[in-house]
Amino acid sequence: MINKKRILNDFFELVQIKCSTLQEREIGNLLTKRLQELGFSVTEDQAGKKLGGNCGNLIATRPGSISSAPRLMLTAHMDCVEPCSNIRPQLKDGRITSDGTTILGADDKAGIAAIFEALHCLKEQNIPHGDLQVVFTVAEEGGVNGSKNMDHSLLKADLGYTLDTGGHPGKITCRAPGQDKIFVKIQGKSAHAGIAPENGINAISAAAHIITKLPPARIDEETTCNIGKISGGSATNIVPDFVEIAGESRSRNKEKLAALTQKICDIFKTGASEPDTKIEVEVRHSYDPYVLPADAPVIAVAAAAAEKLGFPVEIVESGGGSDANFYNTYGVPCAVLGVGMTNAHTKEESLLEQDLYDAAALTMQIIQDVAAH
Repeated sequence: MINKKRILNDFFELVQIKCSTLQEREIGNLLTKRLQELGFSVTEDQAGKKLGGNCGNLIATRPGSISSAPRLMLTAHMDCVEPCSNIRPQLKDGRITSDGTTILGADDKAGIAAIFEALHCLKEQNIPHGDLQVVFTVAEEGGVNGSKNMDHSLLKADLGYTLDTGGHPGKITCRAPGQDKIFVKIQGKSAHAGIAPENGINAISAAAHIITKLPPARIDEETTCNIGKISGGSATNIVPDFVEIAGESRSRNKEKLAALTQKICDIFKTGASEPDTKIEVEVRHSYDPYVLPADAPVIAVAAAAAEKLGFPVEIVESGGGSDANFYNTYGVPCAVLGVGMTNAHTKEESLLEQDLYDAAALTMQIIQDVAAH
């Protein structure tokens, strides 16, 4: 049985700690202390230093009382999107929100709070369990860079769960896309826009001409692309000679991802309307897709645990990446679990109070079921 008052107070405390990406030191210190108090050995890797941040990923381990049980990993991320300073959580009519001037931070403090409540209950109620590994990452927002730069030799689990998506507890993500980021530089030629525009090569016009040739945003049910940022030009009376473009491609199919990225690159390289326009294209592979079969143990265990608690089970395919993409790449089968946050990354973000309690209950049930597997 979970302690509702404790997890609610814990969640409220966590969201009020400012934890911008690459500035997770304060919450990292707090979580390290709490894990150690629960009997975990905590290692901090060098991901923070690699990324220019002030805190690394926390990888904590604690031996269980059932040595034959599979080793279980529970994960969440420490950072939040902006604005995450001076968050004032409010509870009204069973729903938790900020005061409207900031995000709430349920993404992903709800996941952290649920993990800790389950761990407290295990200790207080002396519930038998197998070896546990708890991982809290940095720099998840903006590119899952913490897990990307993780010392994955520290991961020892047989299966894992990342508590980091919307939807009520019982939602289980079995597939997620890989992502490529595409960066384009277009070089034209400046000229006075009023006196001699014909002497210039307008880089913005060239970019617009090319972008109209790109594939639509939705390619198919598992493949998408997007141009997310364009910057260039300096004044209205100057023909712009330089433009930078940033975009992405995603797919849950690795071959489709590679083909789409190549197609976008080819269009940019050959699509300029002006022969003297110079174009540079750079691709940075962010992460691979992951696919977990519907009958995979990591899916079956979570589904059975949800059913025991009377939660509707929803096994879904996602359009977004998470730390689980890298855990699966590193050889730890890992599914993403819903913890209830809605409208994440906005000032309208909210979390049902009951979802917070249910996420903790589901986490505890999973730990017990893995031990009994």
